[in-house]
Amino acid sequence: MTLRQFLAWEERQPLRYEFDGFQPVAMTGGTAAHSAIQRNTLHALTGRLRGPPCRPHDNSLKIEVVGRIRYPDAFVVGTPVAPRQTVVTDPVVVFEVLSDGTASTDLVERNAEYRATASIQRYVNLEQTHAAAIVFARKGEDWISEIVAGDDAMLRLPEIGIEIPLPEIYADVELIGTPSEDDDSPEPSGHHPAQGLPTA
Repeated sequence: MTLRQFLAWEERQPLRYEFDGFQPVAMTGGTAAHSAIQRNTLHALTGRLRGPPCRPHDNSLKIEVVGRIRYPDAFVVGTPVAPRQTVVTDPVVVFEVLSDGTASTDLVERNAEYRATASIQRYVNLEQTHAAAIVFARKGEDWISEIVAGDDAMLRLPEIGIEIPLPEIYADVELIGTPSEDDDSPEPSGHHPAQGLPTA
């Protein structure tokens, strides 16, 4: 399936799908903690980015990166977005809330896609089990990473001119801690290939 075929196909679907470059991937539900972290992130961004040029968006709007379609939990764009626009091609900062089912995709596949997208200057992965962020940022030709954690930690977003205290993102979130090492029960996947799809 091509990107153009996917976009035409997804418009007819009742559910949302991402596109991994080859086939649609169905989006599934998350946890209450995931929802709260996403909500707090958007609230923090919205309160600090009032008016143009930078505007935050949630995962009801998709982005196109290196021929793939993703629905980040939140992102900031620095150019105007038309009212009926459904795809953004130039996000500046992207946020994902990590979960057991999607962490590998977020930290490996999406990380590579976002690094290859010139407009994206910073990629923030927010942990769901404890208050911490894994941040990737563009520095010249390099893509550097850092861990932001602690009660006094500050999530700095110089590309959009703001800073967010990390505790603000985790306000009123019940953190469940890291699963025990002897818990080897399978975890549900956050994404899975769509079934019964048309072939290209």
